[in-house]
Amino acid sequence: MTRDNPFPGMNLFLERHWYDVHTALIGYIRDSIADQLPPELKARSEERVTLHDSEGKKSNPRADVAVVESWKRGVPPQWEPEPKKDDVIIATEPQIVLLSEETERWIEITDRNGELITVIEVLSPANKGKERANYIARQDTYIHARVNLVEIDLLRGGMHSLVVPADAFEKPAGSFYLTSVFRASNSTRLEVYVSSLRDPLPNISIPLRKTDKDVVLAMQPLVDRAHRMGGYWDADYQNVPDPALPEDEMTWVTERLKAAGLTG
Repeated sequence: MTRDNPFPGMNLFLERHWYDVHTALIGYIRDSIADQLPPELKARSEERVTLHDSEGKKSNPRADVAVVESWKRGVPPQWEPEPKKDDVIIATEPQIVLLSEETERWIEITDRNGELITVIEVLSPANKGKERANYIARQDTYIHARVNLVEIDLLRGGMHSLVVPADAFEKPAGSFYLTSVFRASNSTRLEVYVSSLRDPLPNISIPLRKTDKDVVLAMQPLVDRAHRMGGYWDADYQNVPDPALPEDEMTWVTERLKAAGLTG
């Protein structure tokens, strides 16, 4: 059994573990481009936490300071007033609502004055599904603010959410992975990278200021590293995550997995 990524490009089985893989890729991308930036530009990872309750309501808190205790789950200790000798106060029983949290992460390149130059987004299932409207709104904000926007979509499922329209470029059969680049200096021209399961992921030109040379982001080594460092060579390779593959692609995937010793 090899511990290397069994595919020359994206490993579609990483979709099952996307939250961990996504977090790793954000850090790897930041580190990869940081050394290439001019001294006065900085690459930082940012995040927003969205909480969903049982009715689908949500909020986007961003904590400056968090005070936490050792308990992780369940109901925290409740404050109760000191009872008087002859007057015992009973706390009203509350309803309990469980929240599920989802963390959105992206990378921002800023100058020393904090001016936003470039945003790099690695799309998540939420960006292509239930949070798509919010993602599109954020996308529009960047574009109208004349900020460079790089969007990397390594997920086969979900709705098309890149700024470039889905019908505006050629997408050969078997091509699942897309990257779009919006340059603030030329808002009528979008750059699109398309790759298939059988192709290595592209090296992407990341725009900075008009006077700066692009930095180059090589995605394939980062995906390979996420596979290796996450121990995904020991993951379940028995069933392809949804959506299903065309028959010829499925045959090719099966052959790759057998050659790598990951299936019988």
